[in-house]
This record gives sequence, C-alpha cells and structure tokens, in this order.
Amino acid sequence: MKTIRRRRKENKTNYNIRMNLLKSGMPRVVFRKTDKYIIGEYVTSDEAKDKVVFGITSKILLKNGWPEDMKGSLKSLSASYLTGFIFGKEISEKKLQVPVLDIGMTRNVAKGRVFAFVKGIIDSGIKMKSGAEVFPSEERINGKNMKKDFSATFIKIKSKIEGK
Repeated sequence: MKTIRRRRKENKTNYNIRMNLLKSGMPRVVFRKTDKYIIGEYVTSDEAKDKVVFGITSKILLKNGWPEDMKGSLKSLSASYLTGFIFGKEISEKKLQVPVLDIGMTRNVAKGRVFAFVKGIIDSGIKMKSGAEVFPSEERINGKNMKKDFSATFIKIKSKIEGK
C-alpha cells in the first residue's frame, strides 16, 4: 500500500504537477486566493528549493485609488485583473523571464479570478501562453456586474497604474 504524503492529504500540494513545473526549469507565477485577498508571487526553483523573487497582494490597490468602502471586494474579478496587471508591470520593469502559471490546488474555473489575474499579466505586456476563451468578458472585468457600477473607478485605477 502506498503512503500518501501529508501535504497531499491536506489538499495543499499535487506532487505530479509540481514535478512537471520544476522539470520545466522556468520561473512560475504562483496564484493564491485567500478569504480577503489575491496573492501573486514570482518564484524560481533551484534543486527543488523555491525562491520568491517578489510577491504582490491585492492590498496594493488601496494605494492606487481603490475605494475604502469597497475594501471587502479586494478578491473580486476586477481586483484580480488589476493585481495581475500590476504584477505584469513589475515583471517588465525588472526584466525577468516569462513565467508559467502555477495555481496549485485552486480549482481551474474558466472565466474566473485565476484567468482574470492572467489576463492582467498578459495585458501588461508579458507574453504568457493562454487561450482567449478562458478569460472573463471585459464587462465583468471592468466591474459592471458589481452591486454599483465600478467601471469608471476601474478605468481610473488602470490608467494610474499605466502612468507609473
């Protein structure tokens, strides 16, 4: 009988996927979603030892004009896109190698937060491989589906990020 590793039992690590990512030798964009925030990390591996080059959370949006009264929506589709957009700008500034996506044990749902994050990275100028059919619609990314129309604020925040 095969013994199941602790992190697999806890639903934290899929070792088959991890081995394939490590064998590729490419840096990874690690996407994680918590109860409050979206987290992105640029990770390199050397002999199965991970090194986080830099990381970002959606809290950074508060400094870029995200409304204080909407603090609870820092894990929304719009926040995920903008966090990915800032993340991609950071990769460009530091002139880092194009990474591959590592979503870990997060469910792979088309048109969800993961793909909004990836679309933000791609829109910032990074050439990651991904099919266009998995991305959420522009209307949903802009925040027109939120309780109050968020699209004007979204455009203001995005233009502020582009201006940096």
